[in-house]
Amino acid sequence: MSDERSLPPEWVADAVFYQIFPDRFAQSEQVPKPKRLEPWDAAPTLHGFKGGDLIGVLEHLDYLQDLGVNAIYFNPIFQSAANHRYHTFDYYEVDPLLGGNAAFDALLNEAHRRGIRIVLDGVFNHTGRGFFQFNHILENGPDSLYLDWFHINGFPLRAYETDKNPNYAAWWGLAALPKLNTNTPEVREFLWGVGQYWIERGIDGWRLDVPGEINDDAFWLEFHRRVKQANPQAYLVGEIWGDARRWILSGQFDAAMNYLFTRACMAFFLADTLDERLTEGLSYAPVPRFDAPAFAREIEHILSLYPEENNLVQLNLLDSHDTARFLSLAQGDERALCLAVLFQMTYVGAPCIYYGDEIGMTGARDPDCRRGMIWDTKRWNTSIRDCYKRLIRARQERLALRRGAYKTLYAQGRTVAFGRRYGDETCIIAINAGRTTKVLDIPIGGYLPDGAILKGVCKDETFQVIDGTIHDLKLSPQSGRIFDCLPDAAN
Repeated sequence: MSDERSLPPEWVADAVFYQIFPDRFAQSEQVPKPKRLEPWDAAPTLHGFKGGDLIGVLEHLDYLQDLGVNAIYFNPIFQSAANHRYHTFDYYEVDPLLGGNAAFDALLNEAHRRGIRIVLDGVFNHTGRGFFQFNHILENGPDSLYLDWFHINGFPLRAYETDKNPNYAAWWGLAALPKLNTNTPEVREFLWGVGQYWIERGIDGWRLDVPGEINDDAFWLEFHRRVKQANPQAYLVGEIWGDARRWILSGQFDAAMNYLFTRACMAFFLADTLDERLTEGLSYAPVPRFDAPAFAREIEHILSLYPEENNLVQLNLLDSHDTARFLSLAQGDERALCLAVLFQMTYVGAPCIYYGDEIGMTGARDPDCRRGMIWDTKRWNTSIRDCYKRLIRARQERLALRRGAYKTLYAQGRTVAFGRRYGDETCIIAINAGRTTKVLDIPIGGYLPDGAILKGVCKDETFQVIDGTIHDLKLSPQSGRIFDCLPDAAN
């Protein structure tokens, strides 16, 4: 990655992302609503709409800023007949149920005025049945002008026959998701043009849905080139659940959704409480159980996969619209969630919060994890929200936590300690994921000099490095500490 133009955007290392599922975050009275919406607080269904919109998001930007968020990742916003909008009809039109293009422009402008970045979900492997070129084939059969836009295996198309498989290629065989033929030059140009258009219109990047389904490095390299030509600081992050070296080292993407990080956090912080039923069938299953040494080794392995500049912009999530919520995975263990958030906010890469996690929302697998956001503050778990706010603030106030090199310092039993260092700024983080109190002596010689003073960030306490060791650090069950090393004491 010696070519400076291929470096990831620097702003991502300083970002705290918030993932919003547009239909479920907030409604605004300014956006007209059709009848038959599901009640906001009712359990979500696969096909029901609750009527969230983009003006609703705009009206809650104060809330996001108060939390500490400075970047938003949106699930799809383009015109679609599905509540999740992965069934795209028109890539150039924001769904009218969300307020249309005018609502998006208003949101984008106000977000940028506040210093909040916007990343959109790019669904380029498949479309919906209402996509113009596919609809043209439905109407005209073998006489359609767009047969080579899809993989058609017979006529008439079986697009709505529930008792038969579709006679065209579709994502996971789902008739509602016809798969684009990205070998066709016109299709490639169309998708590259979409990617470039919205960047030129002002968005700050793309989260790319199932990019491995377009198994074509040349396609993604050209997508990267077009996007970066429009804005060299645009962020490209792929939904890749495993090892993403193929896409990152070749320069196709800046980063991946870091489900390797997610899995490691579940394996360590939920070693005693993980509800395995909620992970079955997902790409990170089965989830192992880690003690501190295994967790430390896994984290070091994850960091070893990519160059430092890419690690700094990995999208680090604990859950998403595709998984059960972390608090449900933890079977309600709030301490485990807050400890995982402590690690998320002090680890290398950009943390991403799934809407509502910060107020203690729960949810099992899709669609239950996509409930309506709770805006009744009496129903908020304020202790969890305070935890998020406190840890986000700690991250934002320290370059070492956003851009610093990572070093494991201690890993025994269920306790782990690590350092983050950037220039002359050093932070030490110690975590006890176990169920009993631990008193630690952390050997730190060679990392900090004798006499160095460690000052607690969230708790008023100090320690001094003596004989290369931090002595008698007491950690209660399922607790952690962040320490600043005083600048004049660090080497």
